[in-house]
Amino acid sequence: MKVLSIPPVIRRFARYFTDAGFSLYIVGGAVRDHLLGLKSEDYDFTTDALPDQVMQLFKHVIPTGIEHGTVTVHFEKQSFEVTTFRSEADYIDGRHPSSVTFIPSLEEDLKRRDFTINAFAADCRDGRIIDLHDGKKDLKNKIIRAIGDPRQRFAEDALRILRAARIAAKLNFSIEMQTLSAMGMLKENLSKVSAERIRDELFKLVLSDHPATGLSYLKEQWILTVILPEFKACDGLFQGGMHHEDVLSHSISACQASAAFASTLEVRLAALLHDIGKCEAVVPTEDRNTFKSHELVGEMITQSLLKRLKASNNLIKDVSHLVRHHMFDYQSNWSDSAVRRFIARVGLQYIPQLLQLRIADQIAIHGKANTVLLDELHHRIEAIIEEHDALSIKDLAVNGNDLLDMGIPKGEKIGDTLAYLLETVLDDPGQNNREQLLDLAEKYQSLEVFTN
Repeated sequence: MKVLSIPPVIRRFARYFTDAGFSLYIVGGAVRDHLLGLKSEDYDFTTDALPDQVMQLFKHVIPTGIEHGTVTVHFEKQSFEVTTFRSEADYIDGRHPSSVTFIPSLEEDLKRRDFTINAFAADCRDGRIIDLHDGKKDLKNKIIRAIGDPRQRFAEDALRILRAARIAAKLNFSIEMQTLSAMGMLKENLSKVSAERIRDELFKLVLSDHPATGLSYLKEQWILTVILPEFKACDGLFQGGMHHEDVLSHSISACQASAAFASTLEVRLAALLHDIGKCEAVVPTEDRNTFKSHELVGEMITQSLLKRLKASNNLIKDVSHLVRHHMFDYQSNWSDSAVRRFIARVGLQYIPQLLQLRIADQIAIHGKANTVLLDELHHRIEAIIEEHDALSIKDLAVNGNDLLDMGIPKGEKIGDTLAYLLETVLDDPGQNNREQLLDLAEKYQSLEVFTN
């Protein structure tokens, strides 16, 4: 019989419960991952002790969700979330039970959980694993199955719809047919779920090893276009040319391709969203559709979409920037000044991510990436960096204060002059010295006066 190895700190934690006559179990993903041979240090606990009783056992307890039986215990510099065995009344809002009843039965508590592979419990005394819903069988067969009636499980909490897809993406499991069908039937209930909760599940899915598994399930059941309606017009949108998939399927394929070498959320999301502007930029022609400036449209859509999901400002900025610039067309005949201008336009910090995005796009189109030109561009960029060429205004040998000292008025003229100096230095890095730049700045003022 498989048992869960209980870390010493948890054994000491559990002793407080057992010494007081209570039981304590580890539940959920930690037990599942142990049975799969995966490492997990994210433990959730359930107990027959009431929340008030748990609070009496320890000095430092936060009532994080005490109305639903959950408290967070700070113990030996760690935080443990503990929930009392409970049964639940109807979920009126599709997310939260109207009331909970604390019960002494672990069996009844496990019945209310979402999927069989999440309904394990491990006794903290000896690590004995309790499986009351054939979860081990579903683990062996790599199946995600709702406990009991799947429609009831998803009606209780619509976020479970996304959780099923996210777990499928994490483990590369199949979703059992009745469970999958119920996900599609109740997809509109996701409108009751907060943007933050949807965002968290979606981002975890995108960061998994098999994002296409989860995204394809969401696409198949028309769930993806409920949470990301911007993709609705992309589903079935023909591309032609090198593309063998419609825009949405290609986007999913690019996200999956990025999973092989890109670990950042920025690149994974940019791979999923890079062509989303094609939905609005499409111009039908006789033999194929064209998508002029779709990257600019895509930048705006990406910003709007991520704002709706309440993503951080930095994430919105980074992902939309990658989407905007993903259509660069490097050729070997680019001059060094053209490469410097490319770096200045894109931003040096974004170059590695942009190259990863291009590779993912190529793999999604062709099944493999031809990196000859990308490798050449990468080497040329490295050579320019080694020369310490100026690539941004902050790299110039003069700054705004220098221009103020020579009498240029504060405001727009300072910015215009610095931009002019940068353009000059991008053409000829040798001019990036204080004396020459101040002379160029003075001449530029005369040129502006003459032009005006």
